[in-house]
Amino acid sequence: MTMRIAVLGGGPAGLYFATLWKKRHPDDTVRVYEQNPSGATWGFGVVFSDRALEFLREDDPETHDLIAPRMEMWEDMNLFHRGEQVTIDGMGFSAIGRLELLQLLQSRANDVGAELEFDRLIPFVTELADADLIVAADGLNSVVRRGFEGDFGMSLSYLTNKFAWYGVEKPFDTLSQTFIETEFGPFNAHHYRYTPNMSTFLVECGRETWLNAGFATMGEGESAALCARLFADTLDGKPLITNKSNWRNFPLLWNDSWSHLNMVLVGDALHTTHYSIGSGTRLAMEDVIALVEALEAEPADVRAALARYEADRRPIVEKLIAAANTSARWYEDFEDHMRLAPLEFAYAYITRSGR
Repeated sequence: MTMRIAVLGGGPAGLYFATLWKKRHPDDTVRVYEQNPSGATWGFGVVFSDRALEFLREDDPETHDLIAPRMEMWEDMNLFHRGEQVTIDGMGFSAIGRLELLQLLQSRANDVGAELEFDRLIPFVTELADADLIVAADGLNSVVRRGFEGDFGMSLSYLTNKFAWYGVEKPFDTLSQTFIETEFGPFNAHHYRYTPNMSTFLVECGRETWLNAGFATMGEGESAALCARLFADTLDGKPLITNKSNWRNFPLLWNDSWSHLNMVLVGDALHTTHYSIGSGTRLAMEDVIALVEALEAEPADVRAALARYEADRRPIVEKLIAAANTSARWYEDFEDHMRLAPLEFAYAYITRSGR
């Protein structure tokens, strides 16, 4: 029996599902709907831990071998606090530009025969009535989930800290965290290179500090200029680059039910993972692998397959989300932790998630 599958969202999760399924089931119709143009994205680099890459190598060596040679890799992590540097070894990470990752996944999806429709907004799932399966890979603002929030048991709350995601033409040696005191209050920057000459530079601060600095009344460019001034020593005076770099509060999203009828959630449409553990893209791709395995294990019954997907995957995701939320709470209080001496501060940092 052939299937008609609609995938909402052309990010890593949606493209990855389309590729895996169409490659294994070439007679099925797999169509991806993405509301943005094919060359558009937000943010800058995407981080994978060594553990995440190892999972990908085991589950899907072809995708691993496609993206790994294009990644920037390092073995250590640096913390900068009170003008001192503390290096933490054994913390291997890799990074790739988000746009480059999307382009690689788009190419793979096209090669296996998936149909990709960009600049195509699906406002209501009723437009997909002929689909046997609808995969919601459309992120935090998922059209699928919004239409059935009660059925999915959605809950959504926000952290109090503010953050903005910038880029800079400066390659940092490792994934680093720089904590500084300013006239407005404490700030933190997460920064790492994702090409030989470009880095992500994410700035974070508490709400009071954010208000003291006047960010509430600044535009994107003004905010970037002030952050560049505050972190001038770290940036070697280079300006910050913007790309939808608005100040945000991190959303904590969860759904008690992962599927409804023939609709299923993956990635950020299902759960969010705080950026401090660098696992969002990894979790989304592993959701896809688990969904594909469940669908293949129950080929004659979509609803049974979706129930199996949740039963198999949920305990793993709950454990990682719990660690991410614990890590996020540490960042919510990073101002208090900054009272510690650098080595004590580093110990508090590496033990923050309880893993």
